[in-house]
Amino acid sequence: MAAVLRRALWWCVLTLTGGVERRGRLPRGGCVVVANHSSHADTAALLAALDARHSPAIGAAADYWFASPWRSRICRRLAAGFPVRRTGGGMTDLLAMAGELRAGRAVVLFPEGTRGADGAVGSFHRGALVLAAEAGVPVVPVGIAGTNRLLPKHGRLRSSLVRVRIGAPLPVWAGPEEARTAVEALHRRTNAESLRDSRLRRRVAALAASRAGLLIACLWAFAEALSWPLMPELLLGAVCAAVPRAALRLSVSALAGSLAGSLLALQLAGAGLAPPAPLTTDRMRAEARHQLAVESADAVRHQPWNGVPFKVYAAEAGRAEVPAGEWLAASAAARGSRTLTVGLAFAALGLLLRRWRRWYPGYLALLGTGFTAGLALIVSGWR
Repeated sequence: MAAVLRRALWWCVLTLTGGVERRGRLPRGGCVVVANHSSHADTAALLAALDARHSPAIGAAADYWFASPWRSRICRRLAAGFPVRRTGGGMTDLLAMAGELRAGRAVVLFPEGTRGADGAVGSFHRGALVLAAEAGVPVVPVGIAGTNRLLPKHGRLRSSLVRVRIGAPLPVWAGPEEARTAVEALHRRTNAESLRDSRLRRRVAALAASRAGLLIACLWAFAEALSWPLMPELLLGAVCAAVPRAALRLSVSALAGSLAGSLLALQLAGAGLAPPAPLTTDRMRAEARHQLAVESADAVRHQPWNGVPFKVYAAEAGRAEVPAGEWLAASAAARGSRTLTVGLAFAALGLLLRRWRRWYPGYLALLGTGFTAGLALIVSGWR
């Protein structure tokens, strides 16, 4: 159960930071896994990718991960780590895991002994092979790619797809150099694989991540708060999924435009002017008017949930002479919660679907169809 929970935890974490992909499977029974090591995220990648039935245990540097009680607890509980001394006594620590291997567990070791700085696979120590021979289990090479971009050595966390490729067990006569060659070949092959992408998604992402993208989000939301019938959430659904890292900026820009547009709509309605409001109904206006009469500016809190467009509330608030300051405070809370939540939710969806980016045009078609159907249902329901 602990292995299942650890795998679920790290799969969720890596999914949110760009995704994790595995190819190949471990053989039945116990085995020693040897992998390249360029990032602390390598451990998370292996725990997320390896079968929980093997209950993988990770060999960790005793002088680093077990140097303090809190770090030791984190390593043991979240990574199933066991200490391996790097300066004297390391072989004894490894051989103590022979019984676990015979019981069917997978023992994961990074034979380089430390993280590489440039992604290259360094020389291997022989401890993993000695442990496998002692326990009578195979040595399985694994190549990991993407972790050095996700969490570089001495760098910051950023989004990246992580790939784990499990190779065939090594022959019994293999030595450290043969193990290193097998791992390096898997690493290079995995690292060379390109993520298939859509040209349309790349163009949308380039525009959305630019200043022009922020301006478009702001103007779209501004126009919708006045008259435009298409909600800014439709735009956010398209662009935030295409470039998740820009989701917060785009959502804030859309929120600013929406609030500015609603203030203008409030002033125009208060002066007796009414911009066109397509796809709205008299019943929507009556409902907003009634709520504003009872709750004043706080009535806009119903808007994210009842389907009445934001511009209807803004215009009716102007006719009801709701003070601009009260309206701005109330609408910022109501509109902000919806806009930011939608933008970040589509960003998370974009991360989850990262490996299927080549299907982005189909995603846009589904998004447009769903939005059209939903809008039609809302308008007909308020007639």
